[in-house]
Amino acid sequence: MTSPSPTSTPAQAFILQKIQPALLGLMDGSVSTLAPLFATAGLTGKPLDAFYVGLAASVGAGISMGLAEALSDDGVLSGRGHPTARGVITGFATIVGGMLHTLPFLLADLRAALTLAYAVVVVELLVIAFIRYRYMRSPLAQTITQVIVGGAVVFGVGVWLGRLGAA
Repeated sequence: MTSPSPTSTPAQAFILQKIQPALLGLMDGSVSTLAPLFATAGLTGKPLDAFYVGLAASVGAGISMGLAEALSDDGVLSGRGHPTARGVITGFATIVGGMLHTLPFLLADLRAALTLAYAVVVVELLVIAFIRYRYMRSPLAQTITQVIVGGAVVFGVGVWLGRLGAA
């Protein structure tokens, strides 16, 4: 059984054992699935193809991130909590982060799907920035800038590769 380090408070343990793994998963799911999803939409022009790529990327990333977090340490020395719980939290959050902007591709109209997905990505990134601000005490303007710039770079690569492949 793992427990927080003797010097941590229950609030610190909650952040370390629940919020941090969830934030890690949301960030990875939201960002790592952008490039394959938008590249597929650009390459095929078919929203359903993009949906299935987004689904596969989200679930694959969730499994990978969940295993990586669960196997990173046993939580005894670090106070990070039980590895299985952290892995499940991280994996689930990764899938959610990837699927939120994937779901719009269930729409038959590519332009509508892309427009909605763009809006969802912006909201996802702002929510991630707010969670970092609220729980990690990162300065709000700085964390918004970091998250938006990082997401924009990956998004841009996906769009660029999709257009390059479609040309």
